[in-house]
Amino acid sequence: MSKNLVIVESPAKAKTIQKYLGKDFEVKSSFGHIRDLPKKGMGIDLTTFTPDYEVSPDKKKIVSELKEAVKKAETVWLASDEDREGEAIAWHLAQELKLDENNAKRIVFHEITKNAIQKAIENPRKIDQNLVNAQQARRVLDRIVGFEMSPVLWKKVKTGLSAGRVQSVAVRLVVERELEIRNFKPVSAFKIEGTFLNEEQQEIAAKLKGDFKKEEEAENFLTQAKDTEFKVQNVETKPGTRSASAPFTTSTLQQEASSRLGYNVTTTMRLAQRLYEEGFITYMRTDSVNLSQEAINGAKSQIISEFGEAYSNPRNYTTKSASAQEAHEAIRPTDFSVKSIGDAQLNKLYQLIYRRTLASQMSNAKIERTVIQIGNSKLQYQFEAQGEVIIFEGFLKAYGIIKNEDEDDEDNEKILPKVKVGELLKYKKIEATEKFTRPAARYTEAGLVKKLEELGIGRPSTYAPTIQTIQNREYVDKREILPQEREIVKMTLTKELKKQVVTEKFGGDKNKFVPTDIGEVVNEFLTNNFAEILDYGFTAKVEQNFDDIANGAEKWKEVLGEFYKDFHPKIEDVEENADRATGERLLGKDPKSGKNVYARMGRYGAMIQIGESDDEVKPTFASLMATQNIATITLEEALELFKLPFELQDYEGKPVSVAVGRFGPYIKWGETYISIPKLEDPLSVNQERAEELIKEKQLADAPVAHYKGEPVTKGKGRFGPFIKYKDMFVNVPKKYDFENLSQNDIQELIEAKLEKEANRYIQQWEKEKISIENGRWGPFIKFGKTNFKIPKTKDDEKYTAEDLAEVTLEEVKKWITAQDKTAFAEKKKTAAKKATPNKTAAPKKTVAAKKAPKKSDK
Repeated sequence: MSKNLVIVESPAKAKTIQKYLGKDFEVKSSFGHIRDLPKKGMGIDLTTFTPDYEVSPDKKKIVSELKEAVKKAETVWLASDEDREGEAIAWHLAQELKLDENNAKRIVFHEITKNAIQKAIENPRKIDQNLVNAQQARRVLDRIVGFEMSPVLWKKVKTGLSAGRVQSVAVRLVVERELEIRNFKPVSAFKIEGTFLNEEQQEIAAKLKGDFKKEEEAENFLTQAKDTEFKVQNVETKPGTRSASAPFTTSTLQQEASSRLGYNVTTTMRLAQRLYEEGFITYMRTDSVNLSQEAINGAKSQIISEFGEAYSNPRNYTTKSASAQEAHEAIRPTDFSVKSIGDAQLNKLYQLIYRRTLASQMSNAKIERTVIQIGNSKLQYQFEAQGEVIIFEGFLKAYGIIKNEDEDDEDNEKILPKVKVGELLKYKKIEATEKFTRPAARYTEAGLVKKLEELGIGRPSTYAPTIQTIQNREYVDKREILPQEREIVKMTLTKELKKQVVTEKFGGDKNKFVPTDIGEVVNEFLTNNFAEILDYGFTAKVEQNFDDIANGAEKWKEVLGEFYKDFHPKIEDVEENADRATGERLLGKDPKSGKNVYARMGRYGAMIQIGESDDEVKPTFASLMATQNIATITLEEALELFKLPFELQDYEGKPVSVAVGRFGPYIKWGETYISIPKLEDPLSVNQERAEELIKEKQLADAPVAHYKGEPVTKGKGRFGPFIKYKDMFVNVPKKYDFENLSQNDIQELIEAKLEKEANRYIQQWEKEKISIENGRWGPFIKFGKTNFKIPKTKDDEKYTAEDLAEVTLEEVKKWITAQDKTAFAEKKKTAAKKATPNKTAAPKKTVAAKKAPKKSDK
């Protein structure tokens, strides 16, 4: 029996810590939070703001095991993370396990190393209730906002929507940036660049230090330059330096991992969590750039060893954020002698953290900047060539340089040839190009994180889940924006002046956040009706309130009370008086019927409506394409949609038609649905293209083998490559060569799946959608899409498989009801709701919004 029980929140963390503690310690994991607000209902007493916590259903077994371990231990050490979330986990554990305050000890550490763990054991403390209350305040306030605002959205916009204090503000940022782009009026100007040759015929690229608004002005300049003698008018060389950036915070790590590695925020945090839990880096949720003296000394030693004394420049950084906790550290390696690790993906992020920390303790880079002025006094503007030479690499030796998206690739990178003032130069080429101003760029994940941080919205632990949530809710997405085309004038002077009109593409985007139609409609409704909640300053002030609670300066329930006294009446007022939101735009009139044409949100998404809802003749509807949206679609584009569906000629005796459904445009061939490739205009699909897509589908569906006389096909889906046998889909693991599956491979995969399926069900009642199944952790009940536990027998024993095979349906229903009293009641309620027609809903029979095929059909 171990005298000491250490409880952490992660099994990986438990495994690492166990290595550093002796046989007198047992380390167990709580697998995160063991308690939370109930999934159903508010779970908060709104008169006192007291939360009604309950043990999560999937944590009951873990809690039971921890209670048994507590009974056997003399001392319990609560070793969850050192932030507010970790403090709350420790408090919930102490509450649920009924730990004696004198017996339980709270320990924290910033890194999982032997030294840090031993120091923590030597310096235990009590649970910091202020930190716990700050986390409770955040959880309760966010639950109140979500539970009270979301039903208003269901009533006024569309069922199934959600609102949140931080997520709604993040959506607002994306929407406002998109509106800024739409309303942006580009202005053109002619920018002139020249390539000059010195006496040694070395090229010097230079830019004119002025622009021309009109084509005639640019042309006149080139005409004048044609016979002009160019000279070096001035050469200026200045020494300069570049300094390293501070070590990583959570936000800057997410931004740099995006820029350098192409990782999204969620991937970065998942990998950083693993690096921390396996002992390679310090805690990865921090807004401090501070380094411990131990870390500074460790970096210095490594720098001198690897690069030499001249490269070392120990320093500490001060965090600008007033709320940052300087007692914490920046994200850094725990041991600078560990230069790389085995796992390739983990190593990429580790190397980024390692090099950034090392660079922060290195000397400045020394550079020499050269500026050459080229021109003639007769010309209105002069040319300027810039370049630089690195004299001493300093920190660049470890970290290199990365450019921002808006930086010119050519700026400050050229090494210029030696020239003297007064030296004659010949132009090789002078080019005037019409350039248009560009709007602000759409947000990348990293850019959105940076903006949220600048505004003081959210904290390190909230960025990744917030960004994931707004995508999961389909308020924003990263769909590809196709570029537009425009004509520009280009004039080139070599021996003669040549003018041409060329086409350039602009406005295209990939992997940037774009609001969806529903995102824009929800944002407009919330900003119109809940301006204060969506206000950036208010959201930042709430974060400050949480900081004040954590510091003991505010009482958490008083903060919630102050918020709720204004918030709840506003909810009631909006629910009662606000108009329904559809994002409706009147596009014009249909030339055939003379009826109004609207773009608006409908029951199944964005659509076009011809006619009024209260007309005797019901209106007609068409779904928008994935590349279109309510705010920008034109009348002409809208009317084009009503050409769908359309019929083509039969192919192999089966009818062919083109249509659009819930999941996008498709071809229907007989009873087979074939998706039209993303971004391809379905109206452009002719007979030839339709037959091409049908043949591709036939080829993809052609049997690759046979098993017991039945054909086996293969394909790729959401969860990777698969083979299909009868109606059964079998995932193909990576160890198989999917492109070259042998008959033996296919037989092996199918038989393994059949065996698994045969052992899956202990009992099954298909009509009731209830089954008793074998799972990874033992038998369980499945009702619809919900899993339920199997209770113990009257003798407190587990049911055997033989017992479960004899259990009646009525008994199983009782077990389900005991865990969820509303399980069957909800089912009846849903069925009744489906049976009652919605008078305000659009009619089901539409021109182009017909019932779409399921994804599996396509």
